[in-house]
Amino acid sequence: MHAIRVRPDHEMHWGECPDPQPAPGEVLVRVHATALNRADLMQRAGHYPPPAGASEVLGLEMAGRIVGVGTAVAGWRVGQDVCALLPGGGYAALAAVPADMLMHMPPGWTYAQAAALPEAALTAFVNLYVEAALQPHETVLVHAGASGVGTAAIQLCKASGNPVFATAGSAPKVAHCLAMGALQALDHHAVDFAVELLRAPGAVDVILDPVGADYFERNLQLLRLRGRLVMISTLSGAGAALDLRVLMGKRLRVIGSVLRSRALPEKVAITRAFVERFWPAVLDGSLLPVIDSEFAIADASAAHARMAANLNIGKIVLHLP
Repeated sequence: MHAIRVRPDHEMHWGECPDPQPAPGEVLVRVHATALNRADLMQRAGHYPPPAGASEVLGLEMAGRIVGVGTAVAGWRVGQDVCALLPGGGYAALAAVPADMLMHMPPGWTYAQAAALPEAALTAFVNLYVEAALQPHETVLVHAGASGVGTAAIQLCKASGNPVFATAGSAPKVAHCLAMGALQALDHHAVDFAVELLRAPGAVDVILDPVGADYFERNLQLLRLRGRLVMISTLSGAGAALDLRVLMGKRLRVIGSVLRSRALPEKVAITRAFVERFWPAVLDGSLLPVIDSEFAIADASAAHARMAANLNIGKIVLHLP
C-alpha cells in the first residue's frame, strides 16, 4: 500500500509501505479520508512517538470502507462504511482497526465528515463527561473553542444543556464559537479572559484546557467551589506555579488527561459510552464535525502548515486516492 512516510529531515512523502496485517479481532479498512491533529505535528517533529505496538504512520482517525474481516469479528462485514479513532496509521491507504473501536458512518455523511468526528468528539466526551463528571446545569469554559476538540465540546455541552463559554484566537473564531452555541466567547489576544468572565457570568464549574502554563493560574481563579480543570495539552508550556492554598480552599481538582496512549479496553469503553449517549445528536445533526479545509494526502505538508499557523477553524481533512 501507500502511506505518508516521515523522512529524517521531518519532511513527508507519499510512498510504498507494508500492508497492515489485521489480527483476528480486527477489520481491514480502505481509508478514504483522515484528519489532522496536533499530535501529528508533534510526532512528525520527533516529539511524540506512537504508543508501543501502534503504527508509526501518522494519523489518529480515519473513515473508509471495510475490505477484510478478522476471524473473530462479529457484527461487521465487507463493504460497510465506518470511522474510528486510531493510535496511529490514518495517513495510509489501509488501516487495521479493532472491530470494537468502529463506529458506523452516519447516513448521508461524507468520508470527510466521518474522518473528522472520532478524535475531536471522543476527546471532548471523555474529558467533560468522564474525567470531569460534568453534571446537569454545570457551566463549562472551553479554551481553543474553534479547534476540532473545542468545536466538538461546545456542541456536546449544548446537546446536554450545559451553559458553555469559550476562548479563541481571532474575531472570526470567536464568531464561530458563538454561532455554535457558546453563551460568550472571548478573543484571548484582545482581552484578559479571566477578568471578563469573572465580571460576568462569574466562576465556572469545569474548564477544558489544551493551552497549559499561560492559563493555569487564571483557570484556578475562574473555578468555583469543587471546580474541575482538565488539562489535555500544554501548547504554551508544561511548567506552571501552583498556589496550593487556592486548590485546597476551593476544593478544586486538576485532572491530567490523554487519550491516545490509553489501553484498548478503556478506549472501547469510551467509544461505546459516547455512542450510547450522543449518537442521537450525531444522527439529528446536533453534533456535526466542523471542517475547516480539505487537502489531498499528497499535500499533507500544506495541511500541516495551516494547522501550525493556527489558521484553522475546526478540522483539517486529508483525502486519500
